[in-house]
Amino acid sequence: MELIPIVELGVSDAYEILAGRFGVNDLPPLDSIENEDWGRDYLLSRFLELPRSALADAGLCLVEATNERTEAS
Repeated sequence: MELIPIVELGVSDAYEILAGRFGVNDLPPLDSIENEDWGRDYLLSRFLELPRSALADAGLCLVEATNERTEAS
């Protein structure tokens, strides 16, 4: 199963996962943050408080894995 980087989540998806899956109950109301510049950043920062194993169990990861190779000059 490929993990989804949290940066690919929209505001409502991130909110639903934090509140529903992880039980984070001290979030501001979705209506007050979904159209704010800081709202998405705030929600994504809350994922950083969670154990990586819990994120993986939910199919999420913090960063996107890359398969790029750096070529030496």
